Amino acid sequence: MDQDEASATEAASRAGALGATKSALEAELAAVDDMLAIAEASASRPDARVRWLVEWVKANMLAGKTWNNRRLIIFTEYEDTRRWLERRLLEAIDATDRSDERILVFSGATGTDKREAVKRAFNTDPAIEPVRILLCTDAAREGINLQTYCSDLIHFDLPWNPSRLEQRNGRIDRKLQPAKLIICRYFKYEQREADIVLDALVRKTESIRNQLGSVGQLIEERVTKRLAESGIRQGAAAEIAKAIEAESDAERLARARAEMDDDERVRFEKITKEQRELQRVLEDSQEKVGVNQDDLRHVVAVALDRAGYHFDEARAEAVGPVETYRFDPSHLAFKGEGGWGDAFDDLRIRPRKRGERYSDWRRNAPIRSISFKPPVLADGRDAPNVVQVHLEHRLVRRLLSRFISQGFESSLSRVSVIMGPGAQPRIVLMGRLSLYGSGATRLHEEVIPIAAIWSEAERAKRPLKALGESGEARTLDQLEQALRTATPAPAMAVARVQTLIEQDITDLRPALESIAGERIATNTKLLRKRGEEESKSLRELLERQRGRISKAADEFDPNQLSLPGIAEEERREQEADRRHWRTRLERLDQEMKTEPERIMHSYDVTAHRLEPVGIVYLWPVSG
Repeated sequence: MDQDEASATEAASRAGALGATKSALEAELAAVDDMLAIAEASASRPDARVRWLVEWVKANMLAGKTWNNRRLIIFTEYEDTRRWLERRLLEAIDATDRSDERILVFSGATGTDKREAVKRAFNTDPAIEPVRILLCTDAAREGINLQTYCSDLIHFDLPWNPSRLEQRNGRIDRKLQPAKLIICRYFKYEQREADIVLDALVRKTESIRNQLGSVGQLIEERVTKRLAESGIRQGAAAEIAKAIEAESDAERLARARAEMDDDERVRFEKITKEQRELQRVLEDSQEKVGVNQDDLRHVVAVALDRAGYHFDEARAEAVGPVETYRFDPSHLAFKGEGGWGDAFDDLRIRPRKRGERYSDWRRNAPIRSISFKPPVLADGRDAPNVVQVHLEHRLVRRLLSRFISQGFESSLSRVSVIMGPGAQPRIVLMGRLSLYGSGATRLHEEVIPIAAIWSEAERAKRPLKALGESGEARTLDQLEQALRTATPAPAMAVARVQTLIEQDITDLRPALESIAGERIATNTKLLRKRGEEESKSLRELLERQRGRISKAADEFDPNQLSLPGIAEEERREQEADRRHWRTRLERLDQEMKTEPERIMHSYDVTAHRLEPVGIVYLWPVSG
């Protein structure tokens, strides 16, 4: 209100007061005093919504004083309402188990680090994290997934914008929601005109979503404009509700449906193609790596047994048909050598909190079980406390490195002579090629096999000759069969090959270097391409994020016409969000300048290393 408007209002008030009788003024003042007394007496009392909410929590989330694993999200429109509701709920659950840990908050005033901690806690197994209720303002209506352990959402009060309502519900109404039933509730007073309009708005939002998959922009604009321009006049709620329900855009709806049909067909074909491609890549990778899940389990078991830790003793509760294993980091097998602590830290049930000492974290955050196959529950969710390990997992790499080093110190060797299924002796030289980027970062590593028919005759005149692709494939098949049993060759065979090992390496090394050169060129191009793709993807991601944040920040205009019931002081929540968005936009501008370039150059190959790592001789049974 400007100075002229204030002066006019004051003059009108004085004129009204001067024209009123003393008794009338006294009656007005008495009425004001009565209203203030009623308001003061009711300030700390819960209204009907709070009473219903508390009863629902007690009936569905509590057994006496003990909480079950059900979780609930409650959205409020304003921060003041959120704080008031938090106090009422804390009073209601005060006598329950760990009551001070059951409610968390996500609002515009919540800092970035705290937001991440809240999301992590709410998406962690309820058996581990005590939080059960998340109180949110619209700061949480987008960009945060909360469906992992929650399928109940209550709107304590409703937004007037259909998109905001849909975005709120989208926190748990998502494709990866494991629950079969998702319930989003809201309150309404049958006699209150604002609630009559809001109820119509909710029904219209759901109707549009069912028709188009999301709120129609044109209809949303019409509804918002209607409310902003005319508000809710006394006695006009039913008329406004009827007008909202009648809003339609038949032409756009028909066009959208046709486009969605075409889009759905194209999307289905694209997904099917991608699925086939991913299946092919998976099969190629499995064939190239040559290690299946059962083989990996066997190697880990042998490594642990050799270290003095019996693998079968680590067996834990199975997830359906999938066996799981849980290790004891304090076991003597893991003492006396560095690296085990970091390896087990990757398995802990939660990340270390800022400022938390490592000793306290490791004591209070036990490790999860591991599996060698996907640990999928009956409802399709991944088992929350089980980690599927692979060759590159830190714990597996630590076990393999210990296994290999101990093996070379005892009975194993980088040179093996074993019985093979073929009719003539064969040799396989294994060379390891490693590509490095800046800071000695390992970008690529592979083992290159070179196969040859092994012969002693005239070696001074005719060195070993590497086999072609077909001969090499046949030799590698024989090697795979031979390794299943790994039967040692006779001492006579070992003695014969020992005198020629150095010469065999010398003979086959040129072929190894030639193939390695081709692999270096090929993988350098692939890494460069991957860097360009990831750099482009990151840039697009940052640009989309910047666009969404800029749009959200620009949408709020403090000078726009207020909708009914929205006071100026109640905009503090949106202002807090805007401050957070501005800070994030500044960081995004800097990240867009540096991060895509950094990602691209992180895939530049700056060095490589090629070394023979082992030789296997396949000795025929009749040899």
